[in-house]
Amino acid sequence: MSEPLLSVDGLAKHFAVHRGVLFQNKIGSVRAVDGLSFEVAEGETLALVGESGCGKSTTGRMILRLMEASAGSIRFAGKDVRSLDRRALRDLRRDIQIIFQDPYASLNPRLTVGETLAEPLRLHGLASGPKLRQRIDSLLAEVGLSPWHALRYPHEFSGGQRQRIGIARALASEPKLIVCDEPVSALDVSIQAQVINLLQDLKEKRGLSYIFIAHDLAVVRHISDRVAVMYLGKIVELSPKRQLFAMPRHPYTQALLSAVPVPDPSAQRARIRLTGDIPSPLNPPSGCRFHTRCAYAKDRCKVEEPALRPIGQEGEKVACHFAETIVPPTLVPENEPPYAARLAALRKFRPATA
Repeated sequence: MSEPLLSVDGLAKHFAVHRGVLFQNKIGSVRAVDGLSFEVAEGETLALVGESGCGKSTTGRMILRLMEASAGSIRFAGKDVRSLDRRALRDLRRDIQIIFQDPYASLNPRLTVGETLAEPLRLHGLASGPKLRQRIDSLLAEVGLSPWHALRYPHEFSGGQRQRIGIARALASEPKLIVCDEPVSALDVSIQAQVINLLQDLKEKRGLSYIFIAHDLAVVRHISDRVAVMYLGKIVELSPKRQLFAMPRHPYTQALLSAVPVPDPSAQRARIRLTGDIPSPLNPPSGCRFHTRCAYAKDRCKVEEPALRPIGQEGEKVACHFAETIVPPTLVPENEPPYAARLAALRKFRPATA
């Protein structure tokens, strides 16, 4: 097998918490990200999903070194990202770009769109003089905007248009990997579909790889190749998209998928309701971090942390001691007890698409 484009191993980010006079006394650390390991191949889209505060955006920022990691390794195209000096880091950021969540806050209001797109082109020496304007016009056309939009300021555009400008800015340096940090969560549903289709077209045209951070499972199912489900700073399930949506292995993934509405009035599917609140990342539970809300938790789960281990035949990985024996009871009819019938029902299960 060829070497992955991006390889992350044991990545962690802990934020120190201080109290007292001038905040000099450290009382603990918030474990925002705590030991992530995953890979992204060339031309692949890996989705990171999970509840707010689970560490998705922090992971994306650490990959670009917009935020320094506390531990772990990040390798991109064979290079150790964490050891790069300032000059080498600038070269790296030509190959890795980010699309931010908020299209209203991510653009400089004092620069025109043309000036915004010209900045990375000049910085990396990709265009100058007459060719600069040609590149700007080409970038705008690629994201569905007109050349004369280059003369306007960000406040003159709608949210969807601003996000297209953000995509054009990310494309300007001709990257290999783009971190999409919830790029459609602030947009209307109809505009979301346009932006998602644009990202897919650009991926096929340019051979891009994506790390797609999102809450919306319908969007994730539409765009991703593999999905990593995060809970309280850790990956609890990592699986190809088709396998994850057909037969979720981890109880937390099952609960997430049960919340996706199905556009069929005759469908009988009960909601898996998680009890209790999400534990604080300042003092996470011992053992499995999900055991305080899991209906299948046993004594072993309280003391022994499950490793993210392979399961099945299609490259699935799950961090659960009892993944082989758990079948989501609310996704199958109660009058079909045999496991084969349950498995057939699971394979027919599909969440709704937007």
